[in-house]
Amino acid sequence: MQVQPYLFFEGRCEEAIAFYQAAVGAELGMLMRFKEGPPGACDPGNGEKVMHATLRIGGSVVFASDGRCSGQAGFSGVSLSLTAGDDAEAEAAFAALANGGAVTMPMTRTFFASRFGTLTDRFGVSWMVMAEA
Repeated sequence: MQVQPYLFFEGRCEEAIAFYQAAVGAELGMLMRFKEGPPGACDPGNGEKVMHATLRIGGSVVFASDGRCSGQAGFSGVSLSLTAGDDAEAEAAFAALANGGAVTMPMTRTFFASRFGTLTDRFGVSWMVMAEA
């Protein structure tokens, strides 16, 4: 059994994919556009939008889509947790993800991690970034 996050970017999925590729080395596994789905799968004008994509980040897979292309993504109540291999990798990932977003807790040493910080990226996705002690 697996649990995988599925993020709906409401029209900004391709932009998000490119951002995560640059920020954390995400690898695009597959991408299907709405125009490739069954007739009526999307509203007129949204055929080029992303119906489904898979992103591999380290050993994890995140699903992504443009959803209903409403223009207003909402990711409240959930955070993605990224555990880096060391402090330098954690710092680099944190800085890259924070670019254009908002830091909610700067990177610092904690009782459970040598580096830990939280942020909301430019798409509204909340992240917890850490390097284990």
